[in-house]
Amino acid sequence: MVTRVFVASTAMFLLAALAAGPTAAQRQWGQDRSIEQVSDSVYRWGSDGQYGAYILTSEGIVVIDGHYCPSGTMDWLKSQLAERHDVPVKFLVLSHDHQDHVCNSQVFDDTAVTVGHRNIRPHIVREQRNSSVPDVTFENEMDLHLGGVKVTLLYVGPSHSDNLIHVHVPDEGVLISIDIARDGLFPDLRDMDVHGMLRGLRTLSRLDNVDIVLPGHGPRLLGQDNFMRMHDFLQALHDRVLDHMIAGRTLPEIRDLVTMDDFRDLGGIDASLDPNIVTMYDFLYRYREPNNRLTEFEAVSCIEDSSACRTAD
Repeated sequence: MVTRVFVASTAMFLLAALAAGPTAAQRQWGQDRSIEQVSDSVYRWGSDGQYGAYILTSEGIVVIDGHYCPSGTMDWLKSQLAERHDVPVKFLVLSHDHQDHVCNSQVFDDTAVTVGHRNIRPHIVREQRNSSVPDVTFENEMDLHLGGVKVTLLYVGPSHSDNLIHVHVPDEGVLISIDIARDGLFPDLRDMDVHGMLRGLRTLSRLDNVDIVLPGHGPRLLGQDNFMRMHDFLQALHDRVLDHMIAGRTLPEIRDLVTMDDFRDLGGIDASLDPNIVTMYDFLYRYREPNNRLTEFEAVSCIEDSSACRTAD
């Protein structure tokens, strides 16, 4: 019976997804490619609602991240850099291993040294990502010095993944914070270490020399206050879901009771709140030991819903 219910739920989700809009193959990719200068050395590039960055110096360029596999944006970026600048790409920095942020990054392997967190390499190799594989890795912090520009790579602990890093150009007040700085809710929390994320958001909110924050998704440049707004949302969601779980309420009940109306200023809340509730429940279900065991139905419901709200971002 459990297997039949799970398969039916998954099938219904797939049918809904197909009905919702065009598939990735049908989507018109790369129609809005752009490059924007945000400080003396830092440029933001991207398309299709997703962005990376590059840092231009007199001795070479530091590129941050790959892009969606079908977008064609990495080949376009390489040609743009060659046309616009007379220095090579010396470093490629991968913010984390997720395919949408590393894909086709190997176009720079002919000139660049690839850098990432020490945990990124096993993921890229094991998952056979379509990506450059880091030549150099680090644990907590690493400085790149190129053409008189200091670039600091920071790891603040497990968060959106166990290998996500941030790129700071302190002299220009720019922090490139892919997939933590956001102009709205995460689509869901499926691969998040929630407690690590909360610690990381506090750390980033206190980082010195940050005037501009570049997110990986969404067109707006953000301020440092974005980190604490997201922190406050996640902390409130964590506490409210946990309180209901301790009170013995079921997942369907919690989905109805948790509204987060005091965070309606955050983008995407109508579309993403329910997946956020379900995956927070999933995280807490695996994190805590209740006084009374959950029923088999509750555990199965959590597994069903967590798989159904997985996304590509």
